This record gives sequence, structure tokens and C-alpha cells, in this order.
Amino acid sequence: MTQGYPDPQVYDTTPKLLKYNAEQFPDDVALRQKNFGIWEEFTWAEFHQRVRHLSLAMQALEIGSNEVVALLGDNNVDWLCAEIAAHTVGAMSMGIYRDEQALMSALTSHVADAKVKTAYYAETLAAIDPAAITDRAALAHLPILRKSDLMTIQKRQPPFGGLTTVANGQLQHIFVSPGPIYDPEAVGGDPWRFARAIFAAGFRPGDVIHNSFSYHLVPAGQMFDLAARSLGCAVVPGGVGQTEMQIQCMHDLRPAGYAGTPSFLKILLEHAAEQGIDIGSMRRAVVGAEPFPPSLRQAIKDLGVEALQNYGTGDLGLIAYESPALDGMILDENIIVEIVRPGSGDPVADGEVGEIVVTNLDPAYPLIRFATGDMSAIMPGSSPCGQTNTRIKGWMGRADQTTKVRGMFVHPKQINEIVKRHPEIVKARLTVDSSDGRDRMTLGCEIALDEAATALHDSIYASIQTVTKLRAEVSLLPLGSLPNDGKVIDDVRTFE
Repeated sequence: MTQGYPDPQVYDTTPKLLKYNAEQFPDDVALRQKNFGIWEEFTWAEFHQRVRHLSLAMQALEIGSNEVVALLGDNNVDWLCAEIAAHTVGAMSMGIYRDEQALMSALTSHVADAKVKTAYYAETLAAIDPAAITDRAALAHLPILRKSDLMTIQKRQPPFGGLTTVANGQLQHIFVSPGPIYDPEAVGGDPWRFARAIFAAGFRPGDVIHNSFSYHLVPAGQMFDLAARSLGCAVVPGGVGQTEMQIQCMHDLRPAGYAGTPSFLKILLEHAAEQGIDIGSMRRAVVGAEPFPPSLRQAIKDLGVEALQNYGTGDLGLIAYESPALDGMILDENIIVEIVRPGSGDPVADGEVGEIVVTNLDPAYPLIRFATGDMSAIMPGSSPCGQTNTRIKGWMGRADQTTKVRGMFVHPKQINEIVKRHPEIVKARLTVDSSDGRDRMTLGCEIALDEAATALHDSIYASIQTVTKLRAEVSLLPLGSLPNDGKVIDDVRTFE
């Protein structure tokens, strides 16, 4: 164990959760969990009974204040009950431990189901025997599916490219990400698994969370809303924009903390301070969807909020999250993560920087060896907080020219679409930088300058907003101004 933390006692939470109250309260469902393809529903009464049972068991084992306890379990319901029970007796939970054998067994079944139930994998895995996919070495021989390919795949077979196993009407939500890319959400209390990241950031049942992730078409707002409510928190659905209104809500409703992008949190805190509006109830935050450099973290801390970041995507949900130890990001235990050499799909040695490739275990939307385009590296050992799962160093840039600005992906294809809308543009490059913790975009356009330049400037500005859903400055340049290096997007942010 890491210095300062005792070896954990282990208590098995695998037995079936108590179901004595299911018939009495069939509609009082607190949580739904799809556990490797099997739906399990839990009423609030069952949930609290399970927490009480675990608390009594921990007390019987004399697990008390400041002890570290590891809990064996299969799903987020086990984890959530165990975390709350540990908190009740004053212990520090290391979360659920799933060994590699159990994870690989789940992978074998997952690949088999995906091949049988989806058109995409029936074709791409036609020559693969799922029974042979029993370890990471075998997994590494399966083909890569790139996020950048999803638009093409989905256009060929709308709306999800033949990747879903259920009918569209059986989904809980259908989201639209820039591209466009359509993201299906299976029915469930926390289908994207973000409750773990929210809990790690210090939120507990009964807290009020102000959620400023976007609820409009894109998945982030609903992802965190569902996760927070599954944790037992109330949610203020703030969404993006309307800064003054959101500050007023924070003052009136006194939330315990914030979920959203770190750059917008800084704006809210600074504006509230400038206007003398008290939003001091917010002491913690769970942030994501954009880089979180140390300078921005410190600026937010100086304004009174401890912020922990998470890393996820609209396709996969939670991938990794920070704990209060602030030493890397802990991988979610319901996914399999590889770090591969960009362009090859071959796993690299631990510690070497490469592209994050994820295999989820979502029966409704199986993604096998899904290349995110994000770069990171595996860290050695376990987190000082006691969590035992593998850690990564966090987001370390993009493996391709796609970038993320203010929580939204910007693709080279989108820049090309803008160019096509304006024949006057000979060459274009989008430069992304930051100032005072805020991302900025500038589209440099080589044109033959003439008297109509002002009108063209305004027209290009409008096209950028239409295509990317973001604002950017427009710089009209004489021919030959941009480098001849093939770059369409140049992200020069340093994240220091």
C-alpha cells in the first residue's frame, strides 16, 4: 500500500441485493443498473436497506474511523451502497475491486454479443472467434474504431452506424455532438457512470449541485444530471450561458458545488465577486470537457472552490477521474483502456505517451477498441488516496488535428466545410490559444484582398458559428501568409 494508508480489509458485496420491498413499491425505483446485460432495479427502500446492511457488517468487522476498506462488487449499485456505508462508519472506501480475470471474462461475452447483435461488428469481426478474446494481448489484435470515423459510418447506416443492439425507441436519450455524431444513451440511472467522479469530488447524497454542462443536444448536461441524481443529489440544470441568471440562482439556492467546464466556473466566480454577490456555498466542483491546466486550477482555488476534473467522451461516458490526492486520474472500472501508438493500434509500454483506446462494456452500444484521439500515459502504482485501479496522467493533447474548445470538439472536416461555403478562401487554418484561462479561436483565411473584405469577414464569422457552434475571430490574410505544412487546426495552448 501507499505510504500513509493501511492495508485494506476486504468485505464481499457480491451477494444479490435484498429485494423484499420490490412488490410493495414497484414504481419507487431509485436506481436501475445494467449488470453485464441483466437489468436490476432497486427501490429507495432496498437501497437504504443495503447501505444499512453493509454498515452493520463493517461495524461487526470492527472497521472504523479512518480505516481503508476495499469492496468486492460487480456494478455501480454495489459501489454506491458500499461508498455510503463506508462513509457512515467513518471509513475510507477504495471502491469496488474487479480483478483482471473477471474483466476479461466480461470482455469475451461482450465481443460475442456485439458480433451477433450489431451489423457493424458482424462485418468487422466476421473472421474473429470471440471465445479467443480472453486477454489484452488478444484484444490488441482486433481492429480499431476511430471516433473520427463515426461520421462516415453513421452516414452510411443512419443513425448509429449499425453499432446499437436495441431499437431507437428503447433508448433513454439520443444526443447530437458536433460533426454531427449521434450518441445513443441506454436506459439507466447512471448509464455513463459519472456518479463515481462526482462522489470522488466530495459530493454526497442530499447535496445540491449546480450543473452548467450543456443540456442542448450534446450529452454532457444529461450525463452529469443523471449521475448526480443517482447519487442522491438535487440538480439545478443551469446549462451554458446566461451568466447573470446562473449567479443569481447560485446565490438563492445555495448549492454545495458546481459541475461544468472549469473556464465557465472561473467566469462565474469572478463575476460574482465583482458584483458583490455571495455564492460562497459552492466549495467544490467536478469539472471536465476541456483542459484544466494548473494555473486555472489554482485560480479557481484562490476563488474558494476545490475543483477535481474527470475525463470522458460523449460516446463512452466516464473514462477516468481525479481523487483528492490529485495524483493522476483513476480509470473507471467498467471499461478496458489501452494506450497505443498513434496510427498503429499497437499497445505501448506503461509510461509511454500514446493514444487512449477504450473498450466499453455497454450492451446497448458496444464500442470495441474505440480510439478517442486523446493522448495520455499509464502511471505506475496506485493512487495515494487508496484507490487501486490503474491511473493515467490525464489529457496530454490530441493524436490528430481534432481539438476540443470550450467543451466542444472541432474537426478538420468542419474547417473544410467553412472553406467550401466561401469560394474566396484559398487556404484556411484555425489557431486555438488561450488567455487568462479562456480558450480563443482564430480562423486565418488567405484571400485576394479587395473592397468586399468587410462583408466576407462577417459572412465567414457567421459560418463558423453555424458549423462549429462556437465563436471565433476571423483574420483575412494575403495569399502566401499561412505555412505550407498541411495543418488545418493548430492548437498552441500550453496547459501550464
